[in-house]
Amino acid sequence: MLVIKYLLMVGAVAMMVVAAATILYDVYLLLEYRRRLALHPDLPLPLPRPLRWKDALRLAALSLVPLLLGLSIAVVPSGMAGVRVSEFSGTRPGVLYAGSHLVTPLVESVALYDVRDKVYSTAASEPIKKDKEPQVLTVQAKEGLPIGLAITVRYHLDAGRLVYIHNTLPSAIDSEVVQPVIGSSFRGIAPNYTVREVFAVKREEIRARASDEITHKLGADGIVVKEVMLREVQLPPEYAKGLEGLLLKEQENDQMGVQAEITQKQVRVAEYEAEADKVREEKKAEADAKVRVLQAKAESDAMQYTLPLKEKQIQQTRLESEARKEATIKNAEASAQAKVIDSKAELERRNLLADAEANRIRVTAKADLERMQGEAAVLKQSPLLINKIIAERLSDKVQIMMVPADGKYFFASDVLRGQMPQIMRQQDQADDPPQPVQSR
Repeated sequence: MLVIKYLLMVGAVAMMVVAAATILYDVYLLLEYRRRLALHPDLPLPLPRPLRWKDALRLAALSLVPLLLGLSIAVVPSGMAGVRVSEFSGTRPGVLYAGSHLVTPLVESVALYDVRDKVYSTAASEPIKKDKEPQVLTVQAKEGLPIGLAITVRYHLDAGRLVYIHNTLPSAIDSEVVQPVIGSSFRGIAPNYTVREVFAVKREEIRARASDEITHKLGADGIVVKEVMLREVQLPPEYAKGLEGLLLKEQENDQMGVQAEITQKQVRVAEYEAEADKVREEKKAEADAKVRVLQAKAESDAMQYTLPLKEKQIQQTRLESEARKEATIKNAEASAQAKVIDSKAELERRNLLADAEANRIRVTAKADLERMQGEAAVLKQSPLLINKIIAERLSDKVQIMMVPADGKYFFASDVLRGQMPQIMRQQDQADDPPQPVQSR
């Protein structure tokens, strides 16, 4: 909205400038015509056009429209509020908050006020740089001594009562209303208290009373006080030294009183501990006596059951020895029976092994017989196998090659002729049946 306002006003000014420029240009042409006519009176010159007053006035009148439209827009910035002031009726009712509002141009104007929080502070003593420090607030105590107060007050204007503020209060609200009220409140309350009370004892009470009074006075004028803080109290130098010594003495006195109370409490604690030890010893002696009586009674009661228990233990020992004796006899008989059974089992095992060995020998002999009979039959049918067998027994690396029986130049022919009688004997022995083996 603010952009539109400025655009309208710039447009109105531009139209006025164009209207003025039109008149000035026509005047310039007219003056130029007269200058040329004065220099060359015989030379025919074209007549200049007349001044365009109507067009310029019409354009100037038209420029009033955007100008009035721009003036009718009032923009209230953020954190501000305003009231409408009429030239005829004065302050108009109603508050204009942050935003854009329409007003009557050339009749109404907007008075703006800052409604954000403000802070007013004072110093307790004269600052070194007066331009950068707040002013000093000095009050008088009940004794008439000056005291410097450093206070801070946070406040803001009540936006709902801006009409009353604008009509009633001066324009410089901070310096002409807020500061005098705050200073007068503290100066009126401080004389009711002594320096010591202001400094330490009733400092919070003074702050609370001043806060209530300031809030009440400024609230009546539409100023809202949010917080009043009493930051520092500056005492006179001489009084500060005397008060410091007095406070030290009072502190020592308080410490001595506290020490005396602690000593008395320690004495009482010692007395209570002595009485407690005495009672504790008596209770312990009584408990020991009761324990000894109970022990004696328990021993006498235990003696009544000791003898029967001893007899039972002896009888139990006798029975255990008899049981061990019977167990030993039974273990010996069981061992003897086990040895007899083991010997019988060993005899049977040996007989079985002998029978099995004899049976194995018989089966082996029969199998050898059948094998030798088969080999003899094969050799009778194929005598050439003898050469193969001899070659295999000569070396495991000799390759076997079959040749005719009457092959000449065969290195094994002579060897075979020399081995034939021995082979024939072995074959005759193989034809005879083997004798049975008698087992023991």
